[in-house]
Amino acid sequence: KTTTVRMLTGVIDPTEGTATIQGYDIRKEPLLSRAHIAVVPEEANVYLDLSVWQNITLMAELHGVPRHQYLKEAECLINALGLADRKKLKARTLSKGLRQRLMLCAALVTGPEVLFLDEPTSGLDVQSAGLIRQTVRDLNRSGLTVFLTTHNMSEAGEMCSRVAIIDKGC
Repeated sequence: KTTTVRMLTGVIDPTEGTATIQGYDIRKEPLLSRAHIAVVPEEANVYLDLSVWQNITLMAELHGVPRHQYLKEAECLINALGLADRKKLKARTLSKGLRQRLMLCAALVTGPEVLFLDEPTSGLDVQSAGLIRQTVRDLNRSGLTVFLTTHNMSEAGEMCSRVAIIDKGC
């Protein structure tokens, strides 16, 4: 599952076959295909010495989101994901669950058309896992394509409208 996500997101090159994201071939047009996606890896890789707010706005700036657009969106996201009261805290002070919520905020502020989530609730506290599941369901219902990997079949059924199973690499 993780290898599939890594290929689709441009982290590793596929050994064969083809795939497109929003009509762009991931091998022939990697920059164009990656321009439409955001990724939340299993292990949150936030900037530990930046605040919650700085992490989110940095991602927006790196993706070229106009300031007037990302300021409003960032506020909405930190409120929706329960991070508003931690806005000024450095990421290093956050629990795993809060860091995962921060990663989701940082991914969403870029305005992706496809969101890749690799085991987004693995090892999280009940509150963070539930909030992430609800947020993903809401985003999907509003039209965002979500590519989710999970070992938890009930979670997949709860969050997804379509499920594919990869068994022994196939």
